[in-house]
Amino acid sequence: MQPKQPMNFKHFKYLSAAAIISGLTLGLSSSLNASVTRELATSESAVSQEIAQATRHPAVYTENGVALDGQDVVAYFTQSALVEGSQQYTHRWQGTKWLFSSAANRDLFAQSPEKYAPQYGGYCSKAAAGGVLATTLPTAWEVRDGKLYLNYSAAAQQEWRQDTASKIVQANANWPTILNNETLKQ
Repeated sequence: MQPKQPMNFKHFKYLSAAAIISGLTLGLSSSLNASVTRELATSESAVSQEIAQATRHPAVYTENGVALDGQDVVAYFTQSALVEGSQQYTHRWQGTKWLFSSAANRDLFAQSPEKYAPQYGGYCSKAAAGGVLATTLPTAWEVRDGKLYLNYSAAAQQEWRQDTASKIVQANANWPTILNNETLKQ
């Protein structure tokens, strides 16, 4: 019998947590289980950074290096409103500067950025559903099922609201592959 070799996780880094966990339930060894659990704790942020580095467009849409045109992303959830952020309250996440209207909102985001960050990196949700990468307006937004979706324009927002559930499925299937699209619709 051959001695067990240490597991190399470089091939696992693009698997989702769900895929790894479901693999664990198929009876992988307990030593592999512990190794996967440790590796999983740091892999998701590393994957996000690698995607950003390996694609034509950045993982988070910005204008002048600032996410959401400087709007406070937490306010979409806590105030159901568009609220301008301040240079006084900033946080860097995924290589992007995020502005907030208060220290409390900045701290909420810092504790759980995935909870507040817009879907599809802040690119247009309707366009993502069609396999297109497009910029967004912070005024064309919707929080649905605890997630923030931005769109290219008011007209795109209206189209997004028609059969949104199927558009989310389509956009999820296209993301993050569309970051390699040759063009960014502006």
